[in-house]
Amino acid sequence: MATICVCPGSYDPVTNGHLDVIERASTLFDEVVVAVLYNPAKTGTFPVARRIELIQQALGSRPRVRVESFAGRLLVDVCQDLGAGAIVKGLRGSTDFAFELPMALMNRHLTGVETVFLPGNPAYEHVSSSLIKEVHALGGDITGLVPDVVLAALREALPQRD
Repeated sequence: MATICVCPGSYDPVTNGHLDVIERASTLFDEVVVAVLYNPAKTGTFPVARRIELIQQALGSRPRVRVESFAGRLLVDVCQDLGAGAIVKGLRGSTDFAFELPMALMNRHLTGVETVFLPGNPAYEHVSSSLIKEVHALGGDITGLVPDVVLAALREALPQRD
């Protein structure tokens, strides 16, 4: 029986830290579904279709990895629909663990789906999508923290201040 995991996130935008976790998850599971979760009532920097496109471009042709979007649903319901037995989350540090643990326990309580925590690459410990957008908009150099396609997209979407 194939093992399927879900790597959830808003991915607005995808970072090299996200890609590290997705790639490592693909060595542990038969299939990885990168689940772009969003709230239709909120506007992100990138529309959901563009987020999916950027993730796909950044991943290239990775076998056994697919990207889908889901709105207004519990993550455990997404997992059940996909036949996923696990949720994979990257942790940058103890703050992430403290935030993610209650959700992992609730998800297990609701449906029995387990959460697998992967320690993030220390090179990306300080990287988050929101910080990437802020640093870029204020003129900081984010080269090497996001894929080149994301850097180009950010330059279009968020002009830098001089």
